[in-house]
Amino acid sequence: MKADVVTATRSTLVYMRRTLGLVYASSKTFTLLLGAFTFIGTLVPLAIAYVGKRIVDAVVAHSRENAIRAILYELALVVVLALVQRGLGVVRALLGTRLGIDINLAILEKAIRLDLRYFEDAKFYDQLTRARREASSRPVSLISESFQLVQSTLTLLGFAFILTRFSPWTVAVLLVATLPATIAEMRYSKLAFRLRNWRAPESRKLMYLEYVVANDAHAKEIKLFGLGEMLLGRYKTLSETIYRDEKSLGLRRASVAQALSLFGTGAFYAAYISMGIAAARGALTLGEMTLYILAFRQGQQAFQSALGSIGSIYEHNLYLSNLFGYLDLEATQEKPRALVAPIEGDRAIRFEDVGFRYEGKDEWALRHVNLTIQNGESFALVGENGAGKTTLIKLLTRLYSPTEGRILLDGRDLAEWPIEALRARISVVFQDFNHYQLSLRENVGFGSIDNLGDVARIERAIDEGGARTVANEVKGGLEAQLGRWFEDGTELSGGQWQKLALARAFMREEADIIVLDEPTAALDANAEHAVFSRFRTLAKGRTTIVISHRFPAVRMAEHIVVLEKGQVVESGDHDTLVAKNGMYAKMFERQAEGYR
Repeated sequence: MKADVVTATRSTLVYMRRTLGLVYASSKTFTLLLGAFTFIGTLVPLAIAYVGKRIVDAVVAHSRENAIRAILYELALVVVLALVQRGLGVVRALLGTRLGIDINLAILEKAIRLDLRYFEDAKFYDQLTRARREASSRPVSLISESFQLVQSTLTLLGFAFILTRFSPWTVAVLLVATLPATIAEMRYSKLAFRLRNWRAPESRKLMYLEYVVANDAHAKEIKLFGLGEMLLGRYKTLSETIYRDEKSLGLRRASVAQALSLFGTGAFYAAYISMGIAAARGALTLGEMTLYILAFRQGQQAFQSALGSIGSIYEHNLYLSNLFGYLDLEATQEKPRALVAPIEGDRAIRFEDVGFRYEGKDEWALRHVNLTIQNGESFALVGENGAGKTTLIKLLTRLYSPTEGRILLDGRDLAEWPIEALRARISVVFQDFNHYQLSLRENVGFGSIDNLGDVARIERAIDEGGARTVANEVKGGLEAQLGRWFEDGTELSGGQWQKLALARAFMREEADIIVLDEPTAALDANAEHAVFSRFRTLAKGRTTIVISHRFPAVRMAEHIVVLEKGQVVESGDHDTLVAKNGMYAKMFERQAEGYR
């Protein structure tokens, strides 16, 4: 138990230091103002209590001037306290808004630096959900509570010093009576944290159900298949389950805290009685009794506030462990390296005994892959779903690194290439390409972000990708808002979006390797034929890799590789593979039957 307390205290101090660093970096001015207002707020209540004693003594002594002077002093102090409290509120609000923006930026900056493997792991999404939840409020609350703890502690010490003149036992009662409720609060804070962390997958499922029910991408199927009521029912059931758990814990927490707080109330009135008796005996003046009662009451409140701050700091620390745990995730650090020169006479892509296994999986996605793609060659990958075709492309673009073996480009291991230089040479259209709810210009220009303002280049890419009819039809031209998420947006068909994705690939004019992963899945036969005819012309001199289930596109390739269960089982040109009467020939024959 003692070790747990030491560990919790140490981690609290670590997170407090890191959080203070975040807050201070976010706004030095507001952080210093928060500290200054907190310090002033410590002194004013002590001064008000003392002035209260002076007022009562002046009234008892029938001193009109002293009473008025003391009242004016108190008025000035109350005004100062009100200004300090208002200032604290404003500073906390502004600092919270500023910090919320900065922390969300830090979360997103981390996201764009993390490896692709994180985004294919459900546990990562749970961690991301926990990090984003309350991330904008917890850090500033932790710092505010830390300053509040200092303020309450100093205020408590001041009132304790006053009360020792009456009775040291009063100070002991003041301190002991408030402990049970605070310990209970800390216990329930930990239970609430555990409950919410445990509920992270359910929280993500709730967000997903909201997205599905209220998103244009799913609206057609939901209406057509009548899924709305069923999905809404799931949402209600899951949200009610979460609510019941939160309600049960909240009621228990409130009832226990309320019961234990009666100890503090009892202690106050016990002290009140003893002070009243002392004043009745003449051992205290009326002003002294007023001062001691006020000191006990406000001291008790200061102690409760201090213990409450400790409990809150403990709770904030628990939640911030999620944020810092996410921010501490290890991202791939690409070391700066010089551009490598190709080995003379070796202009090819080579896979040498390459194997890859996804993290946490026992089976191999690729195994013992050996193949060569010559510079300028048109190359096709064929295989059933799950054969490893897209995984192979992810390895080529270094979205993943091989588990075993190596991949060479121009005679150099991909690991030797600067990542930016490598990816500048490759343009890819994945099957699940993005539909950016942005302008048409950006949907195309994102293929070469450094040339987003080059209208002539964008226009060429539109023509080469076969998207000219799309650009001519939408209202607004290049600046047309696409999609339905924002005002005046134009939704496109699947084929139109695919043409823009192809244009995006052609935007990268410097790329000498072009990869099309099922690039024409949403196009009709005529549009597909036009795309590949144009593609063959435009891609001359470049290395092209096509993944497709449609053999009219595949048979155009000079070299075809067939993958099955992550391994190369056949290779050659179309005529050679058909003559072998193997897997390729059977796949080709099955598809050809559909056209007879």
